[in-house]
Amino acid sequence: MKNKKTEHNLEDLNQKILVQDEIIALAKANSPRLLNKFRLVYPDFFDKLSAIQPNLKNSELIFCIYLKLNMTTKEIATYIFVTPKAIQNRKNRLRKKLNIPSELDIYKWFNAI
Repeated sequence: MKNKKTEHNLEDLNQKILVQDEIIALAKANSPRLLNKFRLVYPDFFDKLSAIQPNLKNSELIFCIYLKLNMTTKEIATYIFVTPKAIQNRKNRLRKKLNIPSELDIYKWFNAI
């Protein structure tokens, strides 16, 4: 009985890892499918974001996904073909829009959502 439960939990864990890997691959490829895939897997994330700021554009939501995935400024810049400075500017604008205090680590804020 216990082995069946352990097997089932391992299957669930493997499935989650595969989905997470797929989302990361879509992010790295700057794929237009990223937003929809992430929305399917983590619907609560967008509900919480829209409760804070209902007027986020799709491009801002996608940027939030990169931050939620804990990607660095340099990584994001590489994947979406902009400069790290442009990513810093986007982070700052998003901070203001979502009322994230400047002393709070933006990655910790997104991990808490």
